[in-house]
Amino acid sequence: MSAQFLEVKVKPNAGMSVLRQEAAGGWLALLRSAPVDGKANAELIGLIAKQFGCRKSAVSIKSGASGRTKLVKIEAS
Repeated sequence: MSAQFLEVKVKPNAGMSVLRQEAAGGWLALLRSAPVDGKANAELIGLIAKQFGCRKSAVSIKSGASGRTKLVKIEAS
């Protein structure tokens, strides 16, 4: 099993939910959810799972759970 790591910059309280890759190679996530009670993190995990076609359980936030820049791990099955 291999894993992929993404560095994601998060902008909560956006008008839409979008995950896109930036020119520099990093990722930007616009999230509708507010950063309260883990709602924005849960939305981010769902967006990444949808983008990469994997289960939500395969996606985890390794660092930056309470910050704007997060390191996300995607387990390959």
